[in-house]
Amino acid sequence: MHGSRLRKNLLTAMLLGPATAWLVVFLVLPFIAIAVFSVGERAPEGGYQAAFTLAQYANLPARATAFWNTMMLAPVGALACLLVAYPVAYYLALRAPQRWRLILLALVVIPFWTSLLMRTYAWMYILGGRGIPALLAFVGIEDVRLINTPGAVLLGIVYGYLPLMILPIYVSLERLDRRLLEASADLGATPLSTFLGVTLKLSLPGVMTGFSLVMILLLGEYLIPTLLGGGKVFFIGNALVDLFLQSRNWPFGSAIAITLVLVSVVVLIAANRISTRVSGARRVDLI
Repeated sequence: MHGSRLRKNLLTAMLLGPATAWLVVFLVLPFIAIAVFSVGERAPEGGYQAAFTLAQYANLPARATAFWNTMMLAPVGALACLLVAYPVAYYLALRAPQRWRLILLALVVIPFWTSLLMRTYAWMYILGGRGIPALLAFVGIEDVRLINTPGAVLLGIVYGYLPLMILPIYVSLERLDRRLLEASADLGATPLSTFLGVTLKLSLPGVMTGFSLVMILLLGEYLIPTLLGGGKVFFIGNALVDLFLQSRNWPFGSAIAITLVLVSVVVLIAANRISTRVSGARRVDLI
C-alpha cells in the first residue's frame, strides 16, 4: 500500500515537474527580480543599484497621467469590446445555423492570423489624413481629426481584442441548456426576462472571463496607444518602455510593474466575486 502511494506521488511529481519548473523560471523568478529592483535605486549611469527604499513607490504620482489613461481607457475599452462581442457570440451560439457555425467562428479568429502591428498600421491609414477624414472633406466636412486621439485608441482596442472577448462568451452560451429557455417561455416569461434571468446570468462566467482577459492585457498595452495615440495617449506600458529602455530607471519602472501586477490581481479577484455572486460559478477561468 505504501509503495503504491509512493509511486502515485512520484508520477504526480513527474507530471507536474515540467510545468512547475516553467512557472518558476519564467514567472516567479522574474517577478522576484522585479520586486528586488523596485526597492533599489537608479545607478548613476542608469540601471539598478542595490538599496532598500520605498522612494520609487512614493514617486508613482509622477506617472499619474499614464495611470489615469490606463485606468480610464482599459475598462472602457473592455466594456466596448463586451458590448460588441456579446451579440456576436449570442448569434453564433444560439441563432447561427449549425452548418455555418464553424465558418463564422473561423472568421472571428482570422484576424489573429495577421500581426497586430500590421492591423494597427492599417487603422493608422484609415483614421489618418488620407483615410476617413479625406472622405469627409470630400463631402464638405473638413478639419476632422481621428488619429492621435483617445477615440482612435479605443477603436484600435476594440478591433484588436474583440476575438478574445467573443470566444469565452461563445463557449458559455454554447453550453447553455436550451431546455431552460423553453421552460422559461412555458412559464410565461417574456423574451427580455428570459434573457436577463437565464441567458445572461448563466453566460456571466464567460462574460467575466472575457472582460478580465481583455482588461488585464490592456493594462500592459503598448502598441495601440503608441501608433494610434501618436504619443499623446500614454498607457502604463508606454511608461514602462520609457523607464526601462530610454531613461534606464529600472527601480522606478519595476515599482510601476509591481503596481500593475497588483491591479491585475484585484481585477481577477473582483471578476471572480462578481461571477460567484450573480451566477454561482466557482471561479473565472482564463482560457
